[in-house]
Amino acid sequence: MGRAFEYRKATKMKRWASMAKAFTRIGKQIAISVKEGGPDPETNPRLRAAIQNAKAANMPKENVERAIKKASSKDQEEYKELVYEGYAPHGIAVLVECATDNPTRTVANVRSYFNKYNGSLGTSGSVDYLFEHKCFFKIVKPDGIDLEELEFEMIDFGGEELGVDEGLIVIYGAFESFGSLQSFIEEKGLEVDSSGFERIPTMTKELTEDQIADVEKLIERMEEDDDVNQVFTTMA
Repeated sequence: MGRAFEYRKATKMKRWASMAKAFTRIGKQIAISVKEGGPDPETNPRLRAAIQNAKAANMPKENVERAIKKASSKDQEEYKELVYEGYAPHGIAVLVECATDNPTRTVANVRSYFNKYNGSLGTSGSVDYLFEHKCFFKIVKPDGIDLEELEFEMIDFGGEELGVDEGLIVIYGAFESFGSLQSFIEEKGLEVDSSGFERIPTMTKELTEDQIADVEKLIERMEEDDDVNQVFTTMA
């Protein structure tokens, strides 16, 4: 198991703890996916992934269908995906992934969170180089599957790491390998529980308990914002 898999196991999954927030953010995923590739999941890989994530979050089927229908209409807000970079207290680099229909509001909010919790909003590229952009798939583990063989096969499709977490097979690959890995997994007849993207830090920094608490206050405040999808840091 490599660094990406170990990082995932160590990450505290505080985000999306609220079901209402989860549904809001998945709804944005669906809206963006439909606008990009149309309302048919059979021909829209990103929409298929969003629907899988909705299922994993126990989002009712009628909510998913309603989100797809709305995204296909003129009433749907236009969402933009944005990434903000900066530093939390104690020199911890932070990447904030957002989906918003009002970038002016979002950047103002993100800047205010950094300022309030003794951090600073940076410019584009200021900390992005400290992270690797990865895709991941969490797969329901079939009985009798040969993990070594699966790991060997996935390499040709951009897979880089494979492990097992809470009974699910977790596959990591480069960001640009999402589509090829998705096709490989579907052709193998494997059931995807959820999928997505993560920013894996290339280096991390150890902090004291008090320092960790300072950084977590900033992270938690950001994750309360409906425009914020995920927050990644270089904190060990």
